[in-house]
Amino acid sequence: MTSRFSGSADFYSSMGISGGSAASNDNGQLQYRSQFHVDSSSPTILPRRTELVGKRSLAELERQQLLRHQQQLLLQQHQQQHQQQLVGSGFFARSVKPRTYHHNSPISPLSPVDFPSSEVSGTSTLTKSFGLPHLPQLRPQPFNPINHTQSNSPSCTNSALSGISFSNSVANRVVPLESEPDSDKMRSRLQELEKQLLDDNDEDEGDAASVITSSGWSETIQGLIQNQKPLSPSPTSSSSSSSASPSSCSSSSKQSLLDAAAAIAEGNMDAATTTLARLNQVSNVQGDPEQRLTAYMVSALRSRMNPTENPPPVMELFSDEHMMATRMLYEGSPCFKLGFTAANLAILEATRDQPNNVHVVDFDISQGSQYMSLIHALADRQHGEPTSVKITAVAEPSNGETDGLRVVGDRLRKHAERFGVGLKFNVVSRKIRDLNRETLGCNDEEALAVNFAFRLYRMPDESVSTENPRDQLLRVVKELGPRVVTVVEQEMNANTAPFVGRVGEVCAYYRAVFDSLDATMPRDSAKRVKVEECLGRKAANMVACEGWERIERCEVLGKWRARMRMAGFEAWSLGQQVSESMRSRLNSGYRNNPGFTIKEEGGGMCFGWMDRVLTVASAWR
Repeated sequence: MTSRFSGSADFYSSMGISGGSAASNDNGQLQYRSQFHVDSSSPTILPRRTELVGKRSLAELERQQLLRHQQQLLLQQHQQQHQQQLVGSGFFARSVKPRTYHHNSPISPLSPVDFPSSEVSGTSTLTKSFGLPHLPQLRPQPFNPINHTQSNSPSCTNSALSGISFSNSVANRVVPLESEPDSDKMRSRLQELEKQLLDDNDEDEGDAASVITSSGWSETIQGLIQNQKPLSPSPTSSSSSSSASPSSCSSSSKQSLLDAAAAIAEGNMDAATTTLARLNQVSNVQGDPEQRLTAYMVSALRSRMNPTENPPPVMELFSDEHMMATRMLYEGSPCFKLGFTAANLAILEATRDQPNNVHVVDFDISQGSQYMSLIHALADRQHGEPTSVKITAVAEPSNGETDGLRVVGDRLRKHAERFGVGLKFNVVSRKIRDLNRETLGCNDEEALAVNFAFRLYRMPDESVSTENPRDQLLRVVKELGPRVVTVVEQEMNANTAPFVGRVGEVCAYYRAVFDSLDATMPRDSAKRVKVEECLGRKAANMVACEGWERIERCEVLGKWRARMRMAGFEAWSLGQQVSESMRSRLNSGYRNNPGFTIKEEGGGMCFGWMDRVLTVASAWR
């Protein structure tokens, strides 16, 4: 760290101290060596340890070290007792290397500080780590089905579902202190030691940092004792997305699905099989929304357990049957249908000064239903001179969609003729890196708009490929210089979420979708069956697949906001007029269904069912 005053070298020279050399590391920052040579002719002055906070006497340091040592002995004794109990009950503890912290902040409670080695009260040399004591984690091993029998009695996991995050390996499981015997006594003793350790009556100018350190240490140790850790709001989180993490055990199907997911994550396939078999008895694709969703989720988790016998849907997501069912969903659910309408209104607003020369580039035009509504709106606002619009549909060269898109173009062209609107329809089949204004047929006289309606979430991101096609596409679009970019997406945190958390999010989201279908489609209709099969394939792909095979990678508005800003876009408010138009359409078309909601939040127009936001439309420039 560079000195803040130029006379630092002269200062040490005047005091008779020399030999403190400075070396530059790879980052260009100075690293000062602590070897000093003191001139015997000058008063002996020892440099103050800059990494220590506050002033401490030797007796205080020894007292602190002794207290920390006592604290570690108590923890070790407590862990040995718990380990013996686990061995006696059939669990086997595994040794875990202590974590090493590498924080560099001088006021961080986890910063490493070297204390001089010494013998204190006959004890051995204490640890040189100042901060949290090392807490080895006791990790229960999964039962071996050969040597252990599986209980068939339904049970509710406590430590597995009480505030602990899971991944796809058992290594991340932590046994909380609260679940161990005599935890109250141990916690009281730890708090007493902590109070003695943090007791400091030294009040001078250097204690400001010490107060911060003590506060941080107190919060951290209390979090460990109570099996909690401080939570900080994520800059990419969205308040409109509900949390799916379970807080307590219940007999609901969702909780049982989470139990099965937790067992799969831990490798306990016997427990997962038992739970899924019990769920299968209460599931029914022709029952109420909860029973229907449970049936599809059981199938999805079975695909996760054994993808060979139960292949998860991958290519089925690109089939004509799935595309047709998706179209039925978009047209039958106001949460999806109004998302397209909001995007159209944003395009109309951004191109208001050039109503006769609009160019829309779409990266997933599907059957073109959105543009039938846009053509109708363009016809309503034309005055005198006939309105013309150009639509460019972009397709991946490897998907073979060119012929199907031309059929869509012919249908849109006939629709435009009936309303007196001139339509030019182009199909561009190129790689993302080859897209530019020239290849897309853009010219300076056009009012250019780019539409992403339920498209970006199917693009692989940095968690799948280092090329990151999702962000690469956004940067390419930014180079086009469009007047507006519209984004419509499902509001679901199911991209990079851990497996069990993802299952909970999928359950919560699609339960709301299944419930909302009761308001728009009869349960016994053929259309409802096809839509729910479509939703089941989407859910199964999110739950059972990883890597390139996982096509469904939905994110919440907060994360889309971060991606758009990194690509250089700024949020553009849809405006009061769009908001009033959306509410008017909802009230006129779904007056008898008050469960559907609309609200403006985080710069987007949110459409949902009851308290759950299902889709969000936003605009960017």
